[in-house]
Amino acid sequence: MSIAAERLTASDRAYAELLDGIQSGALPAGFVLAEVEQAARLGISRTPLREALRRLAAEGLVVQQSPRVTVVADLDAADIRALFEIRRALEETSARLAAARGDRSVFAALADQFAVVDLQDAAGRDAYYALIARLDAELDAAVGNDYIASALRTVRTHLVRVRRMARDKPERLAASAAEHRLIARALASGDADLAAHATHVHLHNALDSILDSLTDLPTDSEGHSS
Repeated sequence: MSIAAERLTASDRAYAELLDGIQSGALPAGFVLAEVEQAARLGISRTPLREALRRLAAEGLVVQQSPRVTVVADLDAADIRALFEIRRALEETSARLAAARGDRSVFAALADQFAVVDLQDAAGRDAYYALIARLDAELDAAVGNDYIASALRTVRTHLVRVRRMARDKPERLAASAAEHRLIARALASGDADLAAHATHVHLHNALDSILDSLTDLPTDSEGHSS
């Protein structure tokens, strides 16, 4: 393996581990990512660490306060609203395109699965979030637009942090499952207007729920809401 390949591998590993720490809340907003300490913790040199930090900075997950000081970016209510503005634009457009381009049988099967999700325990909720990820993946595949898919990947990276800041609400989870089922059914029927409208309603409700949770709970709670 070449030196360049070794550096790339170390950089990718550092990026993945730092991203996981940021998304999980183990590295909270404002946490200082000191090069010496992080390189030692990850078992790499500072060159691949800097490469990983540059990637995170490009995604808006960390902020370089000075040449030697990098901190985990803040995420407040204004940031969350801004995130949902772009999320609405991208996901509503994706819904319209997927309704016209997608395999209807795939979305029909997903709608059936959303109808029987079990949200009573942690395992069921994890399965539910995995089902949402499958719907997202099928939407991306149906749209077939690399530019939209790339933009959505960035949005979803931040969305993991947002979900960790909120909490599971039984009534919201049940409503969210019904909303996802409606989106999938609209896609299965090829109804672009309904798919976009159902996506709009879901995102509106998800944002309201998340912002309500932020007023009720400490920002370091670990739950999900949308």
